[in-house]
Amino acid sequence: MQHLALKEKFGYGLGDTASNIVFQVVINFMLYFYTDVFGITAAAAGTLMLAVRLFDAVTDPIMGGIADRTRTRWGSYRPYLLWVSIPYGLLAVLTFTTPDLSDGGKLLYAYITYALLMTAYTAINIPYSALGGVITSDTQERASVQSWRFMLAMVGGALVAATTLPMVEYFGGENEQKGFQMAMVVLSVVAIGCFVACFALTRERENPTAGVAKQSIVADFVALMRNDQWVIVAIVTFILLISVAMKGAVLPYYVSYYLGKETSISLFMTSNMLAGVAGAMLANWMTRHFCKVQVMRWASLALALVYTALALVPQDQYLLALALTIGSNLVHMIIIPYLFSAVADTVDYGLQRWGKGAMAMSYSGHLLALKIGIAVGGALSGWILAYVGYQPNVAQTEKALSGIVFLYGWASAIAGILLIVCFSFYRLDRKWAEGNKLLPVEAV
Repeated sequence: MQHLALKEKFGYGLGDTASNIVFQVVINFMLYFYTDVFGITAAAAGTLMLAVRLFDAVTDPIMGGIADRTRTRWGSYRPYLLWVSIPYGLLAVLTFTTPDLSDGGKLLYAYITYALLMTAYTAINIPYSALGGVITSDTQERASVQSWRFMLAMVGGALVAATTLPMVEYFGGENEQKGFQMAMVVLSVVAIGCFVACFALTRERENPTAGVAKQSIVADFVALMRNDQWVIVAIVTFILLISVAMKGAVLPYYVSYYLGKETSISLFMTSNMLAGVAGAMLANWMTRHFCKVQVMRWASLALALVYTALALVPQDQYLLALALTIGSNLVHMIIIPYLFSAVADTVDYGLQRWGKGAMAMSYSGHLLALKIGIAVGGALSGWILAYVGYQPNVAQTEKALSGIVFLYGWASAIAGILLIVCFSFYRLDRKWAEGNKLLPVEAV
């Protein structure tokens, strides 16, 4: 057992507070920003959000290979928290800036800035995620570290949810374009500070995959694709993030048009994030008492049930919709920390079975599955809204409202059922962890 001080767990979590500031803005406001503020169509915005993710299929594995081969006095992964934080913050501001261009020029600008922002996200978040695998090699402590990560990630999300629209109004008034730009300036400064604090409060310990520098990045990737347990984790993440992206993208539409409570968008988002904090705290507690794989199976069933109920909420049941929205994110955030801790477990599994495994490469592939899931979810949201005839800033037809409800509820209920099936094939449970020991580094 390698118990970590709370200070280090808290410091590690601050890194995802920073990451989640941009992540949650992208999930919750980007589609709305592009359609209702920036001025491009829902279909074009959906295609944009998918196309940029295809670029990640190239950059993510490359970044994983580079990070695994980085050697500094601060370690392999921590330095990127310093090196990339400022470019990350600047690009976040530029992405939510609306230049005075033609329609074609705006679309081109959106493609370039969003692609660069996601590249910066890759360059800082893959090393950050891999850092969680080398802080400790104890599987239960890894789950605890990831629970702290997502507790504080949800704090970042709550900050975004509670302050973004008020800041847009404060800085821009009737000018939402200026408001979004200035709100991102404030949020980016906070994110940079959190990354620096994460660097200062954490340490890298022995890296069991340090020997990967002896082989090529392509060999790392081939070994990763061979790891059947990692593939299951990646598939689960892909499915789960499709549902997260759909729900996040359509939340402003659901609250404004289906429930008719436009002024409650910030309340829904903030409550959602605070429920995520509670879910991550619950996951941290459950780590000490239950097998995390079993918990993920239970939570998947709960996910299917709560989203089915959410999809059936009548339009006039505002408080019930709010309560079920809170419950849905609580369940989501029980699963997600365990998924991220499971990535490091699959690295151990690969080392034991084949003598091959690379921490950052494994997390880069996992984050690629996550980002493609977000992209597919975002793209489907835009396409489905276009298909059902959504028009901004007008009363919606019954067909459009049905599409919004599908995106907000039914899609995630289906995802919960698929997760149950996937977890039936995953076997790196507590019994496996107690019965297996990691190969010595010399065997890598």
